[in-house]
Amino acid sequence: MIKSLILVGTGGFIGSVLRFSIGYLIKDKVDTLFVPTLIINLLGCFLIGLLYEISEKYDFLSSDIRLLLIVGLCGGFTTFSTFTFETFSLLKSGCFTEVFTYITASLTGGLLLLYLGIYLVKLL
Repeated sequence: MIKSLILVGTGGFIGSVLRFSIGYLIKDKVDTLFVPTLIINLLGCFLIGLLYEISEKYDFLSSDIRLLLIVGLCGGFTTFSTFTFETFSLLKSGCFTEVFTYITASLTGGLLLLYLGIYLVKLL
């Protein structure tokens, strides 16, 4: 159990640092609150799709590496709690079109990119 916690924590640390760094770089280039989080969530979905299918198809990722990468790194990288808070903030501000766009793009784009990651690995 301790080993698993260390693996997940290490991956989570790396994922969180990556999320912060990418978000910091993106936020200066866009004028919208939710775009950095949207991009990070979509990238995270794609990465989870790739890692999942690689581990299923090739079976060379040990359960420890899966914990580190999928649970830890991707869990620390994606920002669903931030997504929820930003959706709430947009609703509170009366930005209903932005809320619809944000939710639709996050869910639809996330599912499509997760599938794309799986599909690309299946092509190999």
